[in-house]
Amino acid sequence: MASPFLDIDHVDKAFPLKGGGEYIALKGINLGIKPGEFVSLIGHSGCGKSTLLNIIAGFDNASSGGVVLEGKEITEPGPDRMVVFQNYSLLPWFTVRQNIALAVKRVLRHLSPEERDEIIDKNIQLVGLAHAADRKPKALSGGMKQRVAIARALALRPKVMLLDEPFGALDALSRGNLQGQLMAICQETGMTCVMVTHDVDEALLLSDRVIMLTNGPEARIGQILDVELPRPRQRMEVVNHPRYYAMRNEIIYFLNEQKRAKRRKSRLEKAVAKTPAVASTNRFGLEVSSLTLGFVPLTDAAPLVVAQEKGFFQEMGFDSITLSREQSWKSVSDGLTSGRLEASQLLSGMPLSISLGMGGKAPMPVVRPMVLSRNGNAITLDRHFLAKGVRDLAGLKAALSEESGKTHTLGTVHPSSMHNLMLRYWLASGGIDPDKDVKIEMIPPAQMVSNLRAGNIDGYCVGEPWNNWAIREGDGYAIAPIPTSGRATPRKS
Repeated sequence: MASPFLDIDHVDKAFPLKGGGEYIALKGINLGIKPGEFVSLIGHSGCGKSTLLNIIAGFDNASSGGVVLEGKEITEPGPDRMVVFQNYSLLPWFTVRQNIALAVKRVLRHLSPEERDEIIDKNIQLVGLAHAADRKPKALSGGMKQRVAIARALALRPKVMLLDEPFGALDALSRGNLQGQLMAICQETGMTCVMVTHDVDEALLLSDRVIMLTNGPEARIGQILDVELPRPRQRMEVVNHPRYYAMRNEIIYFLNEQKRAKRRKSRLEKAVAKTPAVASTNRFGLEVSSLTLGFVPLTDAAPLVVAQEKGFFQEMGFDSITLSREQSWKSVSDGLTSGRLEASQLLSGMPLSISLGMGGKAPMPVVRPMVLSRNGNAITLDRHFLAKGVRDLAGLKAALSEESGKTHTLGTVHPSSMHNLMLRYWLASGGIDPDKDVKIEMIPPAQMVSNLRAGNIDGYCVGEPWNNWAIREGDGYAIAPIPTSGRATPRKS
């Protein structure tokens, strides 16, 4: 498997404390970034976002692990990684052109003066500051100053742009305009970007992936969200996309969970401080007593949620069980293979697919110790089929033939899931080729209903509660409940 363009390899970062000991800011950060990808780091203050950015920039070194860019370990700053800070960092006695020229002349000394001047002019025009090229910073607005900082970074032709809350100090209008310009620049140049932000909407607008960090100390990657929105992006189109609010809610849920975890930890520390110290042993002799368990919001997750709420994990000797709500089965798979999750609720086919390394990934042995649930799957169609009288496979085949000029898309949750196999078997049993007559798309379970309502898909196969939810909302109807045997039986009424 090819190495990532930018590889953050099991990075730990510890800072020495004055009274002895150390503060572990980051623990086990493992992330691969592709060329041209825009990645945002988000989390509460103190979670190590800027620390990680400084390690990528070369301003600081990891305590263990490291960062590799195109096969070369990063140990110091370099022009292949340019940083745009929140405070602009412009020399007040230089003009816009001179601030950019200072960096260009220093780094691109091998070019002729004419070539350097051409690069400076091009990047001034790129950020829309040709009219202000000879002004000094005191004559510029905050947004214009930030554009100078971006132009200066771009002029050096970096491989990676690092942005540390670049728009945090700007008003909403300036921030929106600069975000739009940054998207256009990234689209034009194909540049790789890593950005630190506190703004959920900014992260979703700009990013291909949002990396959510847990609270410090020992902050780690808590969740990774793939932002599967088409590019180029316009703000209003993004906000109105049927997946937007589901993804936004995932990030907000994660951040709120981190707040609650911080409060729980504070209460626990206070309680421990008031309790006399006693020798503690695990009465069950567990090798590992703290786990992070992933789950996807489906009824299948009920055993884990109930066990957490009723204290069953503690009764079995676990000191700490963290339930990590995952956005999709892909997120679960990535969490297990990266070590972010020690265990998770899984689809029945996923332990096999992960162990075999399906999808071009490195094989990783997975053990399935128990089955959480059976049944609950169904095939739901958009209600426009019901208006056409579609109540069985023969009716669906006829309706597809009538609408042969349209591409019909059906959703399922994962390539190795039983939902995918059941949907394909059900379609094929009625003479509908699942690879030619329809398009099958992978969609997170919680986003099925919103995509059906928006007309992005014509139906789906998923577990509960998303079939009954579509029926309750009037968006769809279940044409094929799937019994425990696994064989799809079309509903006759």
